[in-house]
Amino acid sequence: MHPPSPAAPQGTTIDTLVSRLRRLPPSCGPVRLIGVDGHAGSGKSTFAGELARELDDAPVLHLDDIATHDELFAWDARLLTRVIEPLGRGETAHYSPYDWRARRFGAERALPPAPFVVIEGVGAGRRSLRPHLAQLLWMELPPEESWERGRSRDGEEQREFWTGWVRAERRHFAEDPSRPHADLLVRQLSEGYEVLPGPAGTVGPDQKITHRDDPPSMW
Repeated sequence: MHPPSPAAPQGTTIDTLVSRLRRLPPSCGPVRLIGVDGHAGSGKSTFAGELARELDDAPVLHLDDIATHDELFAWDARLLTRVIEPLGRGETAHYSPYDWRARRFGAERALPPAPFVVIEGVGAGRRSLRPHLAQLLWMELPPEESWERGRSRDGEEQREFWTGWVRAERRHFAEDPSRPHADLLVRQLSEGYEVLPGPAGTVGPDQKITHRDDPPSMW
């Protein structure tokens, strides 16, 4: 169960979202872990990057660096052992990002126990991770639209990978859905984002938080 989300008036900016997050208590040692989940291709990385910048350039952990070809979703133990447990002790975590082209892990990276750490990727709101999150955000875009955007982004050379990925993602969310546990839903608009109460949130149904700045054009 995540801490209640402070209410916000309709039509406020992303600054209000950040202010709400700042009022949350730490969820993993001294760290407030913010999860950004959604279907592949839904814009998680771009939104997470913008949010992290507003949170004083908070570190961002991409779950693509934790997963592998052989473990598209079976990476719980690696994430918990290498990242969550050290952060929970107030220590710097160390992990080796996976190289999807070379099919091997790269040089080790450090992840400090900053006041905020944003974790983005498919499965950021999974069952084993939720107890450590201060807040879970879900990118509100239908799966087929998300996947088509992802295929267009990655090109023909990744077409076969996407076929296998879609099957794996469907299976993952069928067994361990994230959206029902999201505190907030994030929709991309023609200009910026709209942030709405999620299924697990406590903000009233007539309230929303809107970010009207132009988003980056790259996904």
